Amino acid sequence: MSPLKRKKLSKIRSELDKLDNILIKVIKKRTSLVKKVLALKEKKNQIVDQKRIKLILNNVRKKSLENNIDPKITNRIWKNMIWSYIDFERRNFKRK
Repeated sequence: MSPLKRKKLSKIRSELDKLDNILIKVIKKRTSLVKKVLALKEKKNQIVDQKRIKLILNNVRKKSLENNIDPKITNRIWKNMIWSYIDFERRNFKRK
């Protein structure tokens, strides 16, 4: 790799690192909201809501296409995020 390309790569990676820091803050906020949702659930079987999951994934697909983003990428990201939070909710569910 040429020195010029190496410099460009370094700059792009620095921008990615900054974006990752923003994403961490967004995930922290999302986790806080998920905790509030979890506090309202009375039964463990309320954790997985297939209708809600389908709605979210359809909305993400639509917004991805509107923004010229490959929907396969966003679908994978959101599915992983949804199931990670479902796992979080299951681990943190308190019977009432």
